[in-house]
Amino acid sequence: MKALETLDVAKLRQKLKEEAEQKTGGPPGSSPSAAGLSPLAARVAEQLRRANRSPSMILGQFGLMEFSWLVATSLLAGWLFVGSSSESLLYQAGLGALGAGIFLVFAQFADSFQIHTLRRPKRSLKRALSCWLLVVFLMLGVCLLRNAQLPTFYWLAGWALMSAVLIVIERYAMALAIRNWTRNGIIERRAVVVGGGEPAKQLIRALESQTDNDIRICGIFDDRQGDRSPSIVAGYPKLGTVAELVTFARETRIDMLIIALPITAEARILELLKMLWVLPVDIRLAAHSNSLRFRPRAYSHIGDVPMLDLVDKPIRDWDSVAKRVFDIVFSLGALAVFWPVMLLAAIAIKATSKGPVLFVQKRHGFNNEVIKVLKFRSMYTEMSDPTAKLAVTKNDPRVTPIGRLLRKSSMDELPQLFNVLRGDLSLVGPRPHAVQAQTRDRHYGDIVESYFARHRVKPGVTGWAQVKGWRGEVDTDEKIKGRTACDLYYIENWSLLLDLKILVMTPISLFNTENAY
Repeated sequence: MKALETLDVAKLRQKLKEEAEQKTGGPPGSSPSAAGLSPLAARVAEQLRRANRSPSMILGQFGLMEFSWLVATSLLAGWLFVGSSSESLLYQAGLGALGAGIFLVFAQFADSFQIHTLRRPKRSLKRALSCWLLVVFLMLGVCLLRNAQLPTFYWLAGWALMSAVLIVIERYAMALAIRNWTRNGIIERRAVVVGGGEPAKQLIRALESQTDNDIRICGIFDDRQGDRSPSIVAGYPKLGTVAELVTFARETRIDMLIIALPITAEARILELLKMLWVLPVDIRLAAHSNSLRFRPRAYSHIGDVPMLDLVDKPIRDWDSVAKRVFDIVFSLGALAVFWPVMLLAAIAIKATSKGPVLFVQKRHGFNNEVIKVLKFRSMYTEMSDPTAKLAVTKNDPRVTPIGRLLRKSSMDELPQLFNVLRGDLSLVGPRPHAVQAQTRDRHYGDIVESYFARHRVKPGVTGWAQVKGWRGEVDTDEKIKGRTACDLYYIENWSLLLDLKILVMTPISLFNTENAY
């Protein structure tokens, strides 16, 4: 038993992954189900289309607001008690920023920036004011060490009192706001239970017993029927099969899938992961009733309910904000640099062939949504193929002379910078493929089982696959498998530094025009 108690959950995840890779040569995944939804599931999906607010984002915004208010009150106290000179105000602002930063660190350690704490104003105030008192004593020590003059102590006293009043007001206001958001379903983590019967019932009861629970159970999906998996479990309806769950999750804003199966059901868990990991959601395995016990750090928790993390949603919360800022800044910079080239390309296209300058094509975007991607038109209008069923080949007669130059240099992709600013694309990510893209009459999803896992993040103008040599025509199974493997590597290893590296490598990779037609 001791060996089981010290088993690392990473070994289970690795085993599941290795078994899945034996089929396709890549990580587990599947194409989206074509199964329709039951009338009940469709009604529930309609209610869940609106995006909810991430608790992590709200907590971060509240922390930034509190920091800003503390700095503002330090300036106000400086203006009232020290003077209005720019030098003195700058000095007070610096001290205020230092004190506000220390307060945020103390409050974080005291769990003062947690939804369950902020929901209860008395508990929240007790922790926040205790942290603020410590900050005031620290700032007093700083003033004594610097032999500060009397006005500085007046400033500190005024700042301490005004900030304390402010903390009381905003903490009560935040408690009211959180209760209202929770009641209206604005702030919550939406979860679907995968699996029915007694395990699902035990899980739901355990989650409902948590007093500070931001999880909303949106339904149950299970392939089993009859007594083993009744249509109603712990008051929640079974909305459909696991295959239908893929469609349901794509049409809604779901945050988490919780698998309610014993950890010993390894084969079934693997089967579920192969179907569900293509979705941009967290996938957790409920571990509250398992007799096996892992190391404590192997678990995450919803309240006191332990979970094993099988799949994490990529690029979430503040990472997505950072990536969006990165996209906007670098896209505007690219447009500032390349607008003369884009203007000349537009003139050349218009002057050498009839038809529009831009070509609009439907492609797969984030979470398999269909987006309209812009390109400079590189084909004769009467021969264009919006579906991309017939891939462009070497010396393709459909491509104009100007189009051939644009495609070899990838300048035909420059209008996609506007897609980035609009939010359809990211600068860096898996390249968006046309909805009907195929290789020798076979859709990409039929060739690579994990193909649709590429859509767990927003597609990009350039990507890891392109700078690693998988650019251009996709005419063999090996090429789409290679692209998909690179895309999945990017998703699993994303960072802003990796994005920057890919942007730097992109111009160099353009010299390889072997497969660019």
